[in-house]
Amino acid sequence: MERATLEKNPVDVAKMFDGVSGKYDLMNEILTFGLVKVWRAATREAIAPRPGVKVLDIAAGTGTSAASYAACGAEVIASDFSRGMITKGRELHPELEFVQADAMDLPFADESFDVTTISYGLRNVQEPDRALQEMFRVTKPGGRLVIAEFSRPKNSFFRAAYHTYLKGFMPLVAKLFSSNAPAYSYLFESIEAWPAQEDFARHVQNAGWRDVEFRNLTDGIVALHRATKPSA
Repeated sequence: MERATLEKNPVDVAKMFDGVSGKYDLMNEILTFGLVKVWRAATREAIAPRPGVKVLDIAAGTGTSAASYAACGAEVIASDFSRGMITKGRELHPELEFVQADAMDLPFADESFDVTTISYGLRNVQEPDRALQEMFRVTKPGGRLVIAEFSRPKNSFFRAAYHTYLKGFMPLVAKLFSSNAPAYSYLFESIEAWPAQEDFARHVQNAGWRDVEFRNLTDGIVALHRATKPSA
């Protein structure tokens, strides 16, 4: 089975997600005990999709979140690096426009989108800072960035329990239900290596975004970062 390493070679990452695409949504539900729905709702609220708003959803996977934005009337493009994810997404959501795209080299014109968003995908990109700059480029002046990403629980006891879950329990569940269990060992490693909320906020700021803020979800298992591109 395919899995990536923390070097995050783009070819390896794409193959890994190709391998989990068949049961991706099911595993998200199982491994988060359904909390993924709560996190998606918070992300959708931050995006505020509505008619007249053009949204780019990067690392959109099978399009579950992108479809909910489109259902609110927004014009949505769902992009992902994995051909397998896009194939599955087109099966599930034929109403959506899917584009295979590398977050570090987006195939979109400057200042194309009102909101650019990525959920649980940025830590899989080889050069996250470069991706943040690309998101900045394709967002309109005054437009917004919304990033949902796994982060660091704030309570020390909860953080220790979460670490135990990621390292011990999650791989066992992945062996039972996933189509590519080794990929979930990478998931643990990539979460552990990702910067804490405050540190990541500085990366967003350094990419040119302003009004950078974050909100902890479920004590910081997920951090919801928001920022604005300065007006011209």
